[in-house]
Amino acid sequence: MAISKIVIVGGGTAGWMTAAALSKLKSGHNVEITLIESEQIGTVGVGEATIPPFVDFNQLLEIDEREMLAAVQGTFKLGIQFANWGKIGESYLHPFGNYGYEIDGLSFHSIWHSCQQRGDKRPIQVFNIETMAAHFGKFARTADYQREDLPPMNYAYHIDATRYAGFLRAYAEARGVVRREGRVADVTLNNESGFVETVTMNDGETVAGDLFVDCSGFRGLLIEQALETGYDDWTRFLPCDRAVALPCNRDDGSPPHPYTKATAHSAGWQWRVPLQHRNGNGHVYCSQFMEDDEAHDILVANLAGKPTAEPNFLRFVTGRRKKFWNKNVVALGLAAGFMEPLESTSIHLINTGINKLIALLSLDGVTQAQEDAFNRFTTKEYERIRDFLVLHYNATSRDDSEFWNYCRTMEVPDSLTEKVELFRLNGQIFREEDELFTETSWAAVMMGQGIQMEGHSVMADALPFEKTIQELDEIEKSVRFLVGKIPTHEAYLKNYCPADPLAN
Repeated sequence: MAISKIVIVGGGTAGWMTAAALSKLKSGHNVEITLIESEQIGTVGVGEATIPPFVDFNQLLEIDEREMLAAVQGTFKLGIQFANWGKIGESYLHPFGNYGYEIDGLSFHSIWHSCQQRGDKRPIQVFNIETMAAHFGKFARTADYQREDLPPMNYAYHIDATRYAGFLRAYAEARGVVRREGRVADVTLNNESGFVETVTMNDGETVAGDLFVDCSGFRGLLIEQALETGYDDWTRFLPCDRAVALPCNRDDGSPPHPYTKATAHSAGWQWRVPLQHRNGNGHVYCSQFMEDDEAHDILVANLAGKPTAEPNFLRFVTGRRKKFWNKNVVALGLAAGFMEPLESTSIHLINTGINKLIALLSLDGVTQAQEDAFNRFTTKEYERIRDFLVLHYNATSRDDSEFWNYCRTMEVPDSLTEKVELFRLNGQIFREEDELFTETSWAAVMMGQGIQMEGHSVMADALPFEKTIQELDEIEKSVRFLVGKIPTHEAYLKNYCPADPLAN
């Protein structure tokens, strides 16, 4: 059956990102796009931190970066700082850009390790512009300096997710997307195909569709409640199952840092996402080892200022739907699965889900081949992100709580075990197909949490030592020069995309 009516169930970040992207279909195609949401149903609004592909998503929509960031209290993000993960008192940054660059086809961290063993004692972080800029609270876009002898600045955003959804709502409605206020009370399936035919609103009105996108959050109104797709529970690998979110002012006078901070506590971890005029905060924890009140108290004790809202307690089960595309329903966002926001992948998974949907979409109808491809690609993506998150918990020497004893000794996926063993052996990191996280990402977390390279590529020792050191000198020099020239992150925001403090 041809697709002429697309219905998105649920708003929030997932719903309005989908609506904004699909609104491009309105140009040249006779397609109706309807989004159903209720003002009475709140959004989770946890995912305020993003990663670099999100910048590309906004560019594809031809959204003005300055306008968007001002509207959503946005700041720039160069990476994530992890504190107390490998050991209490230690911290490191997972940067968005690479350590140095490949030389003769060899990974930089392998070359760096070879030089270390031959007497060069510089830490690998000095060869990464994002790490050093974050350390000194500096920021600039590559477009601001555009010199071939200087490294590019890779960045993402910190955003107010609720404001971003509102920004995209205006964008989508201006391009023909129709919003319907109300709650879905019932779902009608076709007796033969099992496809969703209509949804019935709480006022009795029915909305028909040919393709449905489920953005209804954890409950999975269509994908689970109607189609009973099933769920893969990954709690054995990622045991945290609760979170409490609480925004606050920055009464301590601290500037908005150009990075997210993730601080490990006794039974989980706390996020800090700096917006222009406030911080987004939350404490992710495991209910098996910590009660809600204790989690709330730990969070409040580690804020930069007075809370500006009541605490929002959330419950979740880490994992994914057994199918993301089932019949004529595609699940995105929390309806598709949940991965805690440790590496800011929540909004990213919405983004890539939309990309795959658009790439596979045919207005001639839904086929089994589309469904199978979407599910296969998305499953691989979820599993690879899962492994990266598990690494953070398992690669630790912490033994100060039962939670960390469990994480340190738990069974992990075989795919992760292999990755760690190869890195420890000679620094090799094999990235499979279009895997999200880079060699630098894996190396930063493993080295930052105590997994050290015992060797390196045998080819690294074949490089002329003096010439290689000169190459490293030039990389470090260019990083140091750029950090010295660019403005502070706070000053950059005030000049580039200032947000109204009254809109906080």
